[in-house]
Amino acid sequence: MPKIISFLTFNDQAEEAARFYTSIFPNSRITGITRYPEGAPAPEGSVMTVSFELDGREFVALNGGPQFSFSQGFSISVQCETQEEIDTYWSKLTEGGQQIACGWLTDKFGLSWQINPKLLMEMLSDPDPVKVQKAMAAMMTMIKIDVAGLKRAWDGL
Repeated sequence: MPKIISFLTFNDQAEEAARFYTSIFPNSRITGITRYPEGAPAPEGSVMTVSFELDGREFVALNGGPQFSFSQGFSISVQCETQEEIDTYWSKLTEGGQQIACGWLTDKFGLSWQINPKLLMEMLSDPDPVKVQKAMAAMMTMIKIDVAGLKRAWDGL
């Protein structure tokens, strides 16, 4: 079976980004750094790629130059168990970044993240369309997801 790894291309911040991300998530680490050789399109010896894991999931970050940028068409989703987890990841990832809406944010490197409770997907998958609508309507009013607010809407309070 093929191995699937998320590959993120930065201008020149691959190592900084990898160190930032691995400092936030448990079970995370940098696993390798490669450097540009002589004759490459970047200075010899500068960081080319950084391999890293976020909670055991593999990523590679490349310093590819200023022609590369991120869009909201790609995001990393973090499914949280508690409001405390949401608050922690939200606070760290929005530092220097931008809060968007509905649990989405853009970090200081321009990468989009979704920080949501697992409960939200359960609510949106419920067979009762009225409950799904209540959960969706509540989520649409939020920037950072508020679990208690979702539960109040879900319960019709």
